[in-house]
Amino acid sequence: MLDIADELTRWVEQGRDFSVATVVAVGGSAPRQPGAALAVDAEGTAIGSVSGGCVEGAVYELCRQALEDGGTLLERFGYSDEDAFAVGLTCGGVIDVLVTPVRAADPARPVLASALAAAAHGRAAAVARVVSGPAELLGRALLVHPDGTCEGGFGAHPELDRTVAAEAGAFLDAGRTGTLEIGERGSRCGAPLTVLVESSVPPPRMIVFGAIDFASALVRVGTFLGYRVTVCDARPVFATRTRFPEADEIVVEWPHRYLERTEVDARTVLCVLTHDAKFDVPLLKLALRLPVAYVGAMGSRRTHLDRNERLRAVGVTELELARLRSPIGLDLGARTPEETALSIAAEIVANRRGGSGVSLTGAHTPIHHDTAAASAGRIGSVA
Repeated sequence: MLDIADELTRWVEQGRDFSVATVVAVGGSAPRQPGAALAVDAEGTAIGSVSGGCVEGAVYELCRQALEDGGTLLERFGYSDEDAFAVGLTCGGVIDVLVTPVRAADPARPVLASALAAAAHGRAAAVARVVSGPAELLGRALLVHPDGTCEGGFGAHPELDRTVAAEAGAFLDAGRTGTLEIGERGSRCGAPLTVLVESSVPPPRMIVFGAIDFASALVRVGTFLGYRVTVCDARPVFATRTRFPEADEIVVEWPHRYLERTEVDARTVLCVLTHDAKFDVPLLKLALRLPVAYVGAMGSRRTHLDRNERLRAVGVTELELARLRSPIGLDLGARTPEETALSIAAEIVANRRGGSGVSLTGAHTPIHHDTAAASAGRIGSVA
């Protein structure tokens, strides 16, 4: 649901009633991950997607039905061998979809509105909803903020709210979306509930060092992939808004000095395109010791070998050097700035998702390698 927060926030502000269908769990080669959503308002307008087209028509009708009768429901869609024309996923996967009405009179609407507003404005938050359990808990929501404060609740047992808030806080810290099993009184025993926790965290950072033509293309691709992109270069004549209109931030400063003072985290990717030892060496010495997701550096193989020797000379260890992706990018035979940006982005995605970078044609490996998402949204966790 939070993946379409911008549009849904506008619907809330306009006072529209709507239903939202959210992917709760997936199995096999499903096209979307937990948290993906499709919403339908009272006039029949639809936004978002839960399957990339396979079951959108059926989910649309479920949303219309939920909006009319006010009921929350859980529906499973999977491939049908018996009836090739049955509604299902042609990819052979299975998805569980939670359909929830969000009407003016619904008690959860203010909570969901706060969650959507937080996501739309880039603030961290996690919202928990009961997927399966007692009927009186369905449709209720609990919103958890990074400081531990909460909005809403399930109205059943105080301990249930406290336990779910603690679990949702852990999901938020990890930036995860998925389900958890818990007893209806908040313990690990008793009648089980399945709770969907959706986390919204600010977009990850991509910092591009070196204001060159390849950087301009990489900024565009990084923005397309959902990163908040910063361009940093010590040369003011090159680091300009005119040359990088799509960048979220442009910094004129020595790269290593900027990296020393800026905030990075485990999702941050650092792309060093400066291709100049006086910039590269102090920058990479620092970068390879930071807890970031990816560090890549541009250059020929000769440049790579020379740079590694320079880094060793200033105390960079072999273990730290092993983190460096250099020459940067996957082997696509890229030549143009746009092709090179695609090569770099492909390596970043493969690194993030656990992909091999080899062609899928003729391969017998899974198409989706996101083990974190798979464990968070395993289909067997839904009762």
